[in-house]
Amino acid sequence: MREIDCQEIADTVARLCIEANYYLGEDVLSALRAAREREISPVGQAVLDQILQNAALSAQGELPLCQDTGFAVVFLELGQEVHVVGGDLNEAIHEGVRRGYHEGYLRRSVVHQPFSARVNTRDNTPAVIHTEIVPGDRLRITVCPKGGGSENMSYLGMFSPAAGRQGIIDWVVECVDQSGANPCPPIIVGVGIGGTVEQTALIAKKALLRPVGQPHPDPEVAELEAEILDRVNDLGIGPQGFGGRVTALAVHVETFACHIASMPAVVNIQCHSARHKEAIL
Repeated sequence: MREIDCQEIADTVARLCIEANYYLGEDVLSALRAAREREISPVGQAVLDQILQNAALSAQGELPLCQDTGFAVVFLELGQEVHVVGGDLNEAIHEGVRRGYHEGYLRRSVVHQPFSARVNTRDNTPAVIHTEIVPGDRLRITVCPKGGGSENMSYLGMFSPAAGRQGIIDWVVECVDQSGANPCPPIIVGVGIGGTVEQTALIAKKALLRPVGQPHPDPEVAELEAEILDRVNDLGIGPQGFGGRVTALAVHVETFACHIASMPAVVNIQCHSARHKEAIL
């Protein structure tokens, strides 16, 4: 049994909140550079140039990539041989978010009483925490700040099995078309298929954590991703909605077993500022 202290967890989460908001991953930067090479619209090219310049300035000056520094979504892979000591695991995560958003001068965007008073919690907590128990004696922490503009462009479809593969493709493309410029394209489209309502929403969001453009290991799913991506980019929405060839950098699909009578699906869109950082303790 290996012990991990809550203080170390809080320190790590605080650091990851800041790093995720300051530094785009190399996979995202590479995808944006490749998109700049593919884009034929002069306006789209200029937008992508500005996005890349913004990322460079953010990293150099240690400034947030975007004014919307997101709702803190935290994924934990907790080894079953780990013993968390020195406090409560979830509270350690919340404390890390509080400190990270304060120390990093990140905008606090979380409100409670969501349908009435909408009072700002003033520290960007509570975080949304997803914990998975896995083999081993390590704790993997992934912090994914999720902006409101892209999160608002989320969709749930409860399909009958008869909808099939083509029904899913047509629906995902329709969701992106309906979203237009709202999620700040070029986007990454996370798609979950199968499970139950909450499971398909979770795997759609987890799909956004995959390195941008890395195909699914199952060839059938990878082919589905490629076909949806082609259809999405044929929409012509383009960078920031000004038109062009590159509406999406990637489509990532994750699947789960489902009931014989159903085929749920969720679309969860990520903006071009695809922010997430991880650490292993």
